Parts: sequence; structure tokens; C-alpha cells
Amino acid sequence: MNDRTILITGSSSGIGKAIVAALLEAGAQVIGISRTKSAAFSKNTSYTDINVDIGNNVSLEKELKIVLADFPRLDGLICNAGFGKFDNLENVSSEQIASYINLNLVSHMIITRIVIPYFKKHTRGDIIFMGSESALEGKKMGSLYSAAKFGLRGFAQSVREECRNNDVRVSIVNPGLVRTPFFENLNFEPGSDSSNAIEPDDVAEVVKNIITARPGTVIDEVTMTPLRNSIKIK
Repeated sequence: MNDRTILITGSSSGIGKAIVAALLEAGAQVIGISRTKSAAFSKNTSYTDINVDIGNNVSLEKELKIVLADFPRLDGLICNAGFGKFDNLENVSSEQIASYINLNLVSHMIITRIVIPYFKKHTRGDIIFMGSESALEGKKMGSLYSAAKFGLRGFAQSVREECRNNDVRVSIVNPGLVRTPFFENLNFEPGSDSSNAIEPDDVAEVVKNIITARPGTVIDEVTMTPLRNSIKIK
């Protein structure tokens, strides 16, 4: 992947951090976007760290235009940023609903809208969305999370058809429970056994395989689940 330049959101921890590591190891140039600066790749000359709150639509759009100017060979986008909020719907305020959907869905739409014309012009590009098993089935107390992920899945399917004739490939990865800091502020987490959760490196490997697939092949969607689903209440 020495000829690839890839932008990834949510790059500072969890799945995003694992994907960055895998892409750098494979030889790609990587631009990471996150709210917090990551020291993990600070000494790697192939990594550029950009700090921006993707929930701020104005700042996000401004920063992305700078990225496109600074990295004219950009040919990959991985929309990974997001967080979980799980509760009964009546316990969530209108403001929280709007903010959550903006960060977990609308921001990905904005990023994609800005990047797509660039990819189409150069007739090359991979766009990968980080979905969830919650994009396939809504569950109790997951109304906001499922709404965002269902929306992201439909968005990916539609954009894939828009881009197909311009040699731009669009994929979505739907992991189940992944052992990451995602659960730090939640009241549950995967069980402690190794079979109870996917590891971030597992997801990173799938993402790398999607990007390195033969140019004429599109891996539309990948669903990943732990061998044994087990949730531990904190």
C-alpha cells in the first residue's frame, strides 16, 4: 500500500488506532482525525495527526478542505469516529438526540460529501464506514445507536451506487462487541473470555483486506461477531 494515502476519523484509540497501525505497517500514508492528540504514532513520518471535533460541522468542513489541498494523492476514507449511548428513549433529551445523530451519522455524511467529488475526479478511492451489528437489528435501549448505524448502512448502500461508475468503492464493516475503550463510560462491557469480544486488530485486518482487494472487486459489507456473545454488567 505504498501508493495509498488514507484519511481515518476516530484515529486516537480503539478500532481507529488499530487501523492506523495496520495501514502504516502496510506502507500507507495515513491522516488521522480525532478530538485528542495521539502520541502513539508521533514519530512515524507517514502519519499526520489532525485534531478537530467532527461534531462541529463548520470546523470539520474547513479542516477537510485543507487536508485535500495538502494531500493531493488522497484516495481512501475510513469513517470510524463515534460513541455509544444506551438508555430508554424517554430518558434522552431532544438536544442529546440531535447532538448524537450529528456526530454519529451527519458528520460522516459531510465528510463523504466533501471527499467524493475528489475521488470521482481521480477515478480512484475507497470509502469504508464503521457500522455495527446494531445496523442489522435494533435492540433494547439502543434506539439512538441503532438509528445512527441503520442510517449509516443505508447511506453506504446508496453512495456505493452513486460512485460505482467512477471506480470508487464503498464498503461498510459491522462489528459486534469489540474490546476497546468504547465501554469506559457505559454500564456494560464484553465478558472477560477471549471469545466474548472481537479484538481491534481483527477489525483492522478486515479493513486492510477491503482496501487491498483487486480493484475490480467491491466488498460491499462485512459483519463480524464474537464466537460467544457475553455481556458483563459493571
